[in-house]
Amino acid sequence: MKSVVLGQTGITVNKNGFGALPIQRITKEEAVRLVRKAYGAGMNFFDTARWYTDSEIKLGEAFDGIRDQVYIATKTGAGDVEGFWRDLETSLTNLRTDYIDIYQFHNPAFCPKPGDGSGLYEAMQEAKRQGKIRHIGITNHRLSVAGEAVASGLYETLQFPFCYLSGEPERELVNRCKEAGMGFIAMKALSGGLITNSAAAYAFAAEYDHVLPIWGIQREEELDEFISYIEHPSGMTDEIERLIAHDREELAGDFCRGCGYCMPCPAGIEIFTCARMSLLLRRSPSATQLSEAGQAMMSKIEGCLHCGQCRQRCPYGLDTPALLEKNYADYKKVLAGEVSV
Repeated sequence: MKSVVLGQTGITVNKNGFGALPIQRITKEEAVRLVRKAYGAGMNFFDTARWYTDSEIKLGEAFDGIRDQVYIATKTGAGDVEGFWRDLETSLTNLRTDYIDIYQFHNPAFCPKPGDGSGLYEAMQEAKRQGKIRHIGITNHRLSVAGEAVASGLYETLQFPFCYLSGEPERELVNRCKEAGMGFIAMKALSGGLITNSAAAYAFAAEYDHVLPIWGIQREEELDEFISYIEHPSGMTDEIERLIAHDREELAGDFCRGCGYCMPCPAGIEIFTCARMSLLLRRSPSATQLSEAGQAMMSKIEGCLHCGQCRQRCPYGLDTPALLEKNYADYKKVLAGEVSV
């Protein structure tokens, strides 16, 4: 069984972290059963957020009676002190606990610091002094903000997208965290569903002994795959190296990571799905994407207002409207049978 120590926090957990964003899409009963199964199999780190609708509530029920045997990380997207305290108290209530192991700023556009005028970092310090949180973390999708957080020495953990599709800047960031004694939590370890081989994803993460990948899980068969790596960890092999090299070549360049920070769209376009439809058609079962519901979703691209809001919000600097047009053109060719998938 592989374990990870999250930097200077001393928190030691199983190499498999449970990402609880997807459980907002299933019933409370299903979610509680899934989470308890994960815990029973050896998973002991669970990541959620205030923005994930009822995810915290479901975790709170699942952990009733075993709170001291798991580590919980949650997040606040508050932009002011009042919102910070409101989020924290709501999270404590939802999670049925009087403390949070790692409380994280949720993808802020800047790196909160003492004296910056926002009061946010000072609120974190006060919450820690009161014992309501035990460690201070930050999540982000921007290399500049993440790098500033590492250099500041103010944060105990960083959560950032990291998988075998990541480039040299991301790998350098991961190594800087290790040098700084900072815990690294890898979100998007399956690149929002574009990585379909969990063994390869796990084997890549296993190459970094200080990285904790969190897997977004909502189906039992998904959970079972990661549970299997607890007793039989997937390691790097020649076959997996070839698969990773193929995926890196296929997905080189600009592609939508599916983070959703471009939303909401004033035209009602589900950008984080539509802007990567070509990849989804070729890397996952296409029947759902080509259904009537899928066609209706994609047709909304025709109503794009070209307002530029999605482009401005994209943390990866993508030309999102252009990606939407490109994916829609490809989608129509697939529908017409002009292109096979």
